[in-house]
Amino acid sequence: MTVARSVSDVLDEHVTLEVECIDRLYLNVYQPRLQHVNGVVWFFRGHRGAAFASSALMDPISKAFVAQIHRFCRERDVPLVEFTRGQRKDDVAHDYLARLETNAAASAAVEDVVLFVGRAQEKNRVFRTEKRRNPVTGVSYPWIVSSTGVVNQFYFYCLDADFGPFFLKFSSYFPYTAKLCINGNEWAKRQAAKAGIGFTALDNGFADCQDPVALQRICDRLSPAKIDALLRKWLARLPHPFTAADRAAGYRYDISMLQAEFSLTQMLDRPVSGRILFEQVIRENLDLGRPDKVGLIFDRRVIGKGPRRTPGRFRTRVLTEGVTPSLHVDYKHSKIKQYHKQGRALRTETTINDSGDFGIGRRLCNLPALRQVGYHANRRLLDVERLPSDPTIGADAFTALSTPAVIDGQRAAALPFTATRSQALLAVLVVFHLLPHGFRARDLRAHLAPLLGRPADSMTAGQLTYDLRRLRLHGLITRVQGTHRYTVTDHGLRLAVYLTRVHRRLLTDGLTDLLDQHALPTPARRHLDRFTQAVDNETRKHRLIA
Repeated sequence: MTVARSVSDVLDEHVTLEVECIDRLYLNVYQPRLQHVNGVVWFFRGHRGAAFASSALMDPISKAFVAQIHRFCRERDVPLVEFTRGQRKDDVAHDYLARLETNAAASAAVEDVVLFVGRAQEKNRVFRTEKRRNPVTGVSYPWIVSSTGVVNQFYFYCLDADFGPFFLKFSSYFPYTAKLCINGNEWAKRQAAKAGIGFTALDNGFADCQDPVALQRICDRLSPAKIDALLRKWLARLPHPFTAADRAAGYRYDISMLQAEFSLTQMLDRPVSGRILFEQVIRENLDLGRPDKVGLIFDRRVIGKGPRRTPGRFRTRVLTEGVTPSLHVDYKHSKIKQYHKQGRALRTETTINDSGDFGIGRRLCNLPALRQVGYHANRRLLDVERLPSDPTIGADAFTALSTPAVIDGQRAAALPFTATRSQALLAVLVVFHLLPHGFRARDLRAHLAPLLGRPADSMTAGQLTYDLRRLRLHGLITRVQGTHRYTVTDHGLRLAVYLTRVHRRLLTDGLTDLLDQHALPTPARRHLDRFTQAVDNETRKHRLIA
């Protein structure tokens, strides 16, 4: 009995480079002492010595901070961009980055630069003052409460010598929380270049590398300390809402994790076969979203039904962007996405939106523990996924037969699947397999000519030699040593039987069923007619045809 193999086992035979890396990190940059009302009150009354705490005291700080940003842009000739509704900010950033790299192509590499500052209005948590009244005296007084509001957000899109492109987004309203977005793959690229390790980039990943072991060690070195150093470095260079006295008093930014992506990139030896493999993975693993399999993937106890049911929807989704499908599996606030990246690699990404789902704290110091969760989830997905067979074997065999190739230094002409001569040769091989002592060139002439509708004497020795040579080089026949006879190989028999049956019974007969208007309707013909009618109705409905 054969057992379905895991995708991990199948990939072992096709992966040329494998890299695990922290991918996108979306981090919360916040003032720990200003996250609650009492802390805000103390900031104004205890630290700054105000008689009372009110949002009126926040306004001068906000105006000064915004003025700093405008002055920063003017003095350094940094563009200030107004983001429009629905505009993809990353697309704007890519345009500026491409422009910068083009201008700097003939000079030294550009390091540590602010590409532009973007402004957008977004909802954010703020503190405001509401009027309250003393129930005894009736005197009104201001009271600070936590709320939300739509305020200006300033995006600083920068290029760092170590981390590459990143952005730091500041709220323009108290307590001036920020968001830091970096990409671990971009950091690893720059560290590999500095270490003199040759590599070929693959978008936000690696397509090839001279020293994969050293590259993986670099990816593993991205630590909370390095990310924290990046933030401190740029906080010292960019406009800052808090004064030096505020920072000396302990009002310093800290970092927590909002979203963390952990990627496993596996470069495949044959890109076309890789897509076939991934499409087969999707077809065979549509039940990955079941609670029992989600529990295996994320190594957590998952209860699908009952009063103690694990929160979240258990489902497998297949989403298609353009012509690229992707497989998605959800667990609480986390998910795994798997797709065929740029037609060359299998990419598996675990995205964790709440580290608490795994009993891990949100602060950046917990990144190493969260990284292990993400890496293990990627690996377990490949172990849980099953394939009944390796679909690349068939794809490679068909491609090898139907395209020209150089085999053992000799050029082997193709045997195109739909060519009449190819089908005739394959049909002859099925007959010749029954001959105990093999066949000779004259036997091939006698059987091949009628299939081609030609007299046997019209086929020259050169034509027969050409056919025998390409059959032999493609491994369909082998020459009996010391003779001029040939025998059909087991590989050749399998291909000949299958391809001739498919061509005759599926392709030829199937097209006849669909196209012959005088034949009795077959199920395939009826289904095609219904589909055609539905398309016609839809086009008429939307007035797409006259």
